[in-house]
Amino acid sequence: MSNLSVKALTALRLGLPNLARAMGYKVGVRTGINPVRSLAAVTPVGPFFSALQPEAGNTLLPRAGWYASAQAFGIDLAVINDAPPNWLAGCLSGQTVPAAGREWWRIPDFAPMVGDIKTVWEASRFDWVLACVQHHLVGNANARQRLESWLSDWLVHNPPYNGPNWKCGQEASIRVMHLAMASHMLGEIRQSLPGLQELIRAHLLRIAPTIQYAMAQDNNHGTSEAAALFIGGSWLTVQGDQQAAKWAKMGRKWLENRAARLIEADGSFSQYSLNYHRVMLDTLGMAELWRSQLELPAFSSRFYHRAKAATDWLRAMVQAESGDGPNLGANDGARLLPLTDSDYRDYRPSVQLASVLFLQARAYGADGSWNLPLAWLSIDLPTKVLPPVASAQFDQGGYVVIRKGPAMAMLRYPRFRFRPSQADALHLDFWLAGENWLRDAGTFSYNTEPQWLKYFPGTAAHNTVQFDDRDQMPRLSRFLFGDWLKTSTLEPLNISNEEQSCAAGYRDRQGCSHIRKVVMSENSLVVTDNVSAFRQRAVLRWRLKPGEWLIDRAAQTLTLDGFTFTVAANMPVIRFELVEGWESRYYLQKTPLPVLEIEIGQAAELVSTFKWVA
Repeated sequence: MSNLSVKALTALRLGLPNLARAMGYKVGVRTGINPVRSLAAVTPVGPFFSALQPEAGNTLLPRAGWYASAQAFGIDLAVINDAPPNWLAGCLSGQTVPAAGREWWRIPDFAPMVGDIKTVWEASRFDWVLACVQHHLVGNANARQRLESWLSDWLVHNPPYNGPNWKCGQEASIRVMHLAMASHMLGEIRQSLPGLQELIRAHLLRIAPTIQYAMAQDNNHGTSEAAALFIGGSWLTVQGDQQAAKWAKMGRKWLENRAARLIEADGSFSQYSLNYHRVMLDTLGMAELWRSQLELPAFSSRFYHRAKAATDWLRAMVQAESGDGPNLGANDGARLLPLTDSDYRDYRPSVQLASVLFLQARAYGADGSWNLPLAWLSIDLPTKVLPPVASAQFDQGGYVVIRKGPAMAMLRYPRFRFRPSQADALHLDFWLAGENWLRDAGTFSYNTEPQWLKYFPGTAAHNTVQFDDRDQMPRLSRFLFGDWLKTSTLEPLNISNEEQSCAAGYRDRQGCSHIRKVVMSENSLVVTDNVSAFRQRAVLRWRLKPGEWLIDRAAQTLTLDGFTFTVAANMPVIRFELVEGWESRYYLQKTPLPVLEIEIGQAAELVSTFKWVA
């Protein structure tokens, strides 16, 4: 199939309505037809929040992040004093966006010198608004002053609608949601000050004209922007702004639409990503909390069914011991509603919040940092505790999670109703007692050197088989693969007293076949890979927990700290070698890790046996 044919077929799979929306947006902005080009607003002026007294006896622990230290993508950057950040500079490079005072639509996504524009946006997501409110509520006398002065300074440097921080409707939406949660924590929803109302209005005016483009993405841009319109529109409505009701109605409609379209009945999300799943689930949680606080009509039964399923999906992936989970799919460092200092990779606060809001039960019965967001948001903890997570299959998304004792394996197989962001078919993650022994690579950056843009989403960065040194699917652009794989073989999850098993396989457009079977017992995991029809070579990779692994090439065995595995093949193995690979557990951070490569030159069956001390 020619490259042109692949692009045409991929375009059809993306959906003609989505292509029309995206093209309409680009043409509209470029020509000025879209009203977003003619937006005008008076820069809001504070005060933005009332000078309320801190609550007497509030002993909750406020965040240090974005109060004592600036953060980006889960990493501490620098100590904060009362001086505001440089809102127009990359948080890592320190370089300011050239001509940053221009209208937002004149500024390129990947500005020279700054590089990844996400490094500019990070400080403008208003995580610090939440931190300032927390510190104010526990009696820090400087917190409210800092909150007011930073908001005023932000508007001086980011007047509507100029500069890079107005470029993205989702970024504007995150600010709306965080301001709303801050107002809720302060008890000011129904008596918001005029300055804050104008700030919210300015953001909704930016979000609404480009909502069709957000929907065309079929990702969390749509859920975020819909939620912001619903939250912000209903917020202004209760202040007496009847014109805002149209935004609330629009937001509710699209939020319902996105939940029904992007979340499968089994809870899988369109982006095939653990972290983007968290972004979506936190967004739905904030919308539901807001609806409840304003005593608005409930969402549809389908909305709640999908939200419940999405909660169960994330809970199934997360390690209760550490809160971490597979580094699955794209990960741009996003974390909404940060109300604790728990590690960025600790998903338990989001799981707990969603479980309480949508399942009316706690995911985790013990006390811990995962309960702090609920306390800050004045959400009562129910007495009911959900049972421990068990093995599960999410076939609509293409996942099997096998759990036995302290061990968990996650198999990823292709069920691509939406565009895949990584060539990770039949990737296997393995966890033992909360530690990730066989791991995924992550993302690193959306704007970096070509070698890393190719490496991290590629097949070589996953625990699977690579044929003839190419990716499983051809890359068509920075965020798009073609020739989406389809599962051709599937053995559903089977559970018995002694062992649990599943199998899946695919045949790609060039005829190469890979079938993987996974069997887990009390202290072993056996992975059988049958590969065939490749031209020159196939390489099986196991990306390992960093450590001093001992390799025995003759026995084709590796050992570390009581964990051993052996690879056997029914055909000669050309190479059994530990090489250096890379992983990115936090956006824009990459570290080396050992990778076992097993190379063969003809069709074969490879059996990898992993054992640990039970």
